[in-house]
Amino acid sequence: MKVRTRYAPSPTGFQHMGGIRTALYAYLFAKKHQGDFVLRVEDTDQSRYVEGAEEYIIDSLNWLGLQPDEGVGFGGDFGPYRQSDRKAIYKQYVDQLIESGHAYYAFDTAEELTAKRKEVEKSQRPEPAYSPLFRHEMRNSISLDAKEVAALLAEGAYTVRVKIPAHEEVIVKDLIRGTVSFQSNLMDDKVLFKSDGMPTYHMANVVDDHLMEITHVIRGEEWLPSTPLHVLLYRFLGWEDSMPAFAHLPLILKPEGNGKLSKRAADKLGFPVFPLAWEHPTTDESSNGYKELGFFPEAFINILAFLGWNPGTEQEIFSLDQLIAEFSIDRVVKSGARFNFEKAQWYNQEYLRTKTGEELCNDAWTAKPPFVGEDDKDLVAKLCDLLREKLTYPADVWALSTYFFQRPSEYDGKTVRSKWKGENKDKIKGLVDQLKALSNFNALDIEKTVKGYIETNSLSFGNILLPLRIMLTGVKGGPSVFEIAEIMGKAESMQRLDIAMEAFEKMTSES
Repeated sequence: MKVRTRYAPSPTGFQHMGGIRTALYAYLFAKKHQGDFVLRVEDTDQSRYVEGAEEYIIDSLNWLGLQPDEGVGFGGDFGPYRQSDRKAIYKQYVDQLIESGHAYYAFDTAEELTAKRKEVEKSQRPEPAYSPLFRHEMRNSISLDAKEVAALLAEGAYTVRVKIPAHEEVIVKDLIRGTVSFQSNLMDDKVLFKSDGMPTYHMANVVDDHLMEITHVIRGEEWLPSTPLHVLLYRFLGWEDSMPAFAHLPLILKPEGNGKLSKRAADKLGFPVFPLAWEHPTTDESSNGYKELGFFPEAFINILAFLGWNPGTEQEIFSLDQLIAEFSIDRVVKSGARFNFEKAQWYNQEYLRTKTGEELCNDAWTAKPPFVGEDDKDLVAKLCDLLREKLTYPADVWALSTYFFQRPSEYDGKTVRSKWKGENKDKIKGLVDQLKALSNFNALDIEKTVKGYIETNSLSFGNILLPLRIMLTGVKGGPSVFEIAEIMGKAESMQRLDIAMEAFEKMTSES
């Protein structure tokens, strides 16, 4: 049977990187086995639907190059792929479960359910209120007589619950965790169908996976406790032989301490947990994204791939095609994967260094400061090449290259006073005269001239190169001063040196 995986998010808000990792693993597994990757939107809970969330999911997948073979926005032969558009499909399977005795009607009000839960908590019994042992204490078609049930059904205020068998060990075979068993007496008779005519996640999930011929369900660890219910539903509906294989991925943990990586925890540490920036349409909630921060999609994919999986080798940088070739479920770990933002930045730097200056310029251009003109693109591309070893994100170029666009307005007084004095001052002036005489003002000739001058005059490199750098840039650090001068050009460099010498004279005379 052809391998088919699916990514089935709910459009209820931001798309956490944990969800995107699930999509990535499902995509890699499908492509590794020449299968199909399906995008299905699970919007059964209409009360939590957020406008724009569905588009955000699709945009995130497109940014990362994880294009589904079929699904919402992509078409396919198993649609519709939005659960709210499949509403008519589920009722027949709910009716089938009721007729076979595997589901029943429940009429409890929200107040009654709350009161019962509090009673259960107070009694400290392990079984939930709607467990197989205690469902008869609730208001449903099992505990009530036929006449009362008929009257309540006519009123239309009911739900349909699954009838979990009593005293059974439900076995879940997981590709990552092995065999996991659950005691049915501790399971809840979950709602399968709501009074608004929509199925719950559990019912729609199983029906859709079956009808869409999904062969492998790859999802987060938080869904493992729900899996025994899904296993039972496959059995009750007569689909046990075609039930998909399950693989529950480990949690993504905070960099330090206990617990999973949440937006709140990430906000405190100063990094996002979402692939793209997001603004909630009806609240003031918003968040930055990895794309807007300056991460390359290839780097973000590489980061996610290693959050729970390893190739069994020392290799850390993988293209998407390499990940497809190497990925296997049996190398996904059970324990939580701790997120390391510094490592994520390292990945981005590694990919950044493979880009051309022109590519980096294009990536940084939308964030250009006001002092950069529209005709400065060639210059910025050169600066990206020059500064690439110092960049974590393309837009870092702006903070590191300000002096190329704006002449220094002030100089480090302490350094100037220590270097611009006596014989050293005269030697610097002599070097400037030699630089003015250069016919080929390129980094190689500038370096040859400066170093030759220093050696001929038995000077200290620090006493000459540091003042020269400050005269050109106003700062003490940065890339090669010779390359800086070449990019600035002879005319600009000479003007800056003349201005700086005048300023240095004034600074030292005043002291």
